[in-house]
Amino acid sequence: MQLNKAYFLFYMYKLICIFVKLIYIEKLSMIQEHRQRITRNTLILYFRMIFTMLVSLYTSRVVLNTLGVEDFGIYNVVGGVVAMLSFINGSLSAASSRYITYELAIGTPESLRKTFSCVMTIHIFIALLIAILGETVGSWFLLHELKIPENRLHSAIWVFQCSILSTMLSIISVPYNATIIAHEKMNIYAYISIMDVMLKLGIVYLLVILPFDKLKIYALLILAIQIFDVFVYRWYTSTRFKACKFKFTWDQSLFKDIFIFVGWTINGNLAVIGYTQGLNILLNLFFGPAINAARGIAVQVQTVIQNFCNNFQVALNPQLTKSYAQSNFEYMHKLLIISSKFSFLLLLLLSMPIIFEAQTILKLWLNIVPEYTVIFLRLILCSSMLTALANPLIISVHATGKLKIFQLVEGSMLLTIVPISYLLLKFCNVPPEAVFIVHIGIEICTQFARMKIVLPMINMKIHDYIKNVLFPITKVLILSPIIPFIIYICMPNNWYSFIMVCFTSAFSVVIVTYYIGCQKHERVFIKQKIYTIIMNFKLKK
Repeated sequence: MQLNKAYFLFYMYKLICIFVKLIYIEKLSMIQEHRQRITRNTLILYFRMIFTMLVSLYTSRVVLNTLGVEDFGIYNVVGGVVAMLSFINGSLSAASSRYITYELAIGTPESLRKTFSCVMTIHIFIALLIAILGETVGSWFLLHELKIPENRLHSAIWVFQCSILSTMLSIISVPYNATIIAHEKMNIYAYISIMDVMLKLGIVYLLVILPFDKLKIYALLILAIQIFDVFVYRWYTSTRFKACKFKFTWDQSLFKDIFIFVGWTINGNLAVIGYTQGLNILLNLFFGPAINAARGIAVQVQTVIQNFCNNFQVALNPQLTKSYAQSNFEYMHKLLIISSKFSFLLLLLLSMPIIFEAQTILKLWLNIVPEYTVIFLRLILCSSMLTALANPLIISVHATGKLKIFQLVEGSMLLTIVPISYLLLKFCNVPPEAVFIVHIGIEICTQFARMKIVLPMINMKIHDYIKNVLFPITKVLILSPIIPFIIYICMPNNWYSFIMVCFTSAFSVVIVTYYIGCQKHERVFIKQKIYTIIMNFKLKK
C-alpha cells in the first residue's frame, strides 16, 4: 500500500513537472516570437528611415535654395496656423491607435469592425470642423496677425488653402495608419513612406523647372502627394483587413468612451501644439518670417534624427498596449525600460556629433544657413531626447485608458511654455532661443510628474524606473561628452577636428553606454548578438 502511494506521488510529481515545463516552453516561445516580431519590424522601419532621411536632406536643401529664406519661412508659419487649428486631431490619433490595438488584442472581428467605423466617423467629422475653423478663425489670423510681406500675401493665402485640404486628408488617413501599425505590418508602412518620399523627390525636380510661383507650386504638389497617400492607405486597409472596412456607425457607448479618452488628451495635445506651432507663431510675431526659416530647418534635422528613435518605439508600442490588455505586466515593464532607456541613448548617439559640429554640418548641407539655425538646432535636439524619454510613459498610460489625472497634470504643465515664452519676449527683451530653453526646463519637470502618475497605474515601482532608466542615462549623459568637448575646444576649426569630434562623440556614447549604461544581462545579450552576426557572416563567406 505504501509502495503504491509512493508510485502515485512520484507519477503525480512527474506530471506536474511536465506540465510546468510545457507552460514554460510555451511562454518562452511566445516571448521569442514577440522579440522576433519587434526586431523584424524595427529593422524594416530603419530601412525606411535611412532611405527617407537621405532623400529628405537633399530635398530640404533644394527647396530652401529654390524658395529662398523668406518664402520657406512663410510656408512653415502658415502651415503652423493650420496645425494649431487641428490640435484635437492629435488626441484622436492617440485614441485611434489605442482602441484599435486594444480590440485587436482581446476583441472579436465584429467589435474591431465597429471600433474602426466609429473612429473613422469621428475623424471625418473633425476634418469638416477643421475646414470651418480654418476658413474663419484661421483666415482672420493669417490676414491680420501674421507678419507676411505685402507682395507675398496672395501666395501665403494659396499655401493656407492647400494646407487646410492637406490637413483634412491627413486626419481622415489616421484610422488607416493606426490599423496598419496595430497589425504590426511595418513593411507596408515602410513601403508607403518610401513611395511618399520618392514623390517628394519628384517635387524638387518640378519645383526647379516649372516657371510659376515656386511657393504656390510647392504647396499644390505637397497636397497632391497627400491625396495619393490617403488613397493607398485606404486601398490597402480595406482589401487586407476585412474587419476594417468603413461603414457609418453610431454606437453611443463606444462614442462616449472614445470622446472621454479624447477629452482628457486634448489638454496634453494643446500643449504639444503650443510648444511646436505656438512657439513658431510667437517667433514670427516678434522676429518676422526669416526666423521661421531657421526654426523650420532645425525642425527638419530634428525630424530626421528623431525618426531613428520613433522607428524603435513604433515597433514596441503595439506590444506595450497588448501586454497591458492581457495583464502581462512583467513583460510590459521590460518593454517600458528598454524603450525609454535605449530611445534616449540612441538619440544621444546621433545628436551629440551634430550638437558639437552644427555650424559645419549645416553649412555643408544647405550652403545658405539662416541666422539662429545653429543654436535652434542644438536646443531642439536636447528637447527631442526628453520627448523620447517621455513617449513610452505616454503610450503606457494610453494603454490603461485612465487619463484624467495624467492629462490634467501633464497638459497644464506643458501649456505654460507658450505664455512664459510670450512674457519673456514681450517684457524681458530676450533672444529668440530663450523660448526653447523654457521648453526644455518645463519638459524636465513634467517628466518627473509623468513618472509619479503613470508607474503606479501599471504596477511598476518608481524606484525600479529610476534605477533601470534614469541612473544609467544620466551617467552616460555626463561622461560621454567629456572627451569630444576637450577636442572641440582645444583643436583648431578644420576638417581634421570635425572628423575627430564626430568620431569621438559617437565612440564615447557607445563605449560609456556599453560599460556604464547597460546592465550585465544586457551586455551579455549584445555580445551574443554580435557573435551571431559575425558567425553568420563567416558562414555566408
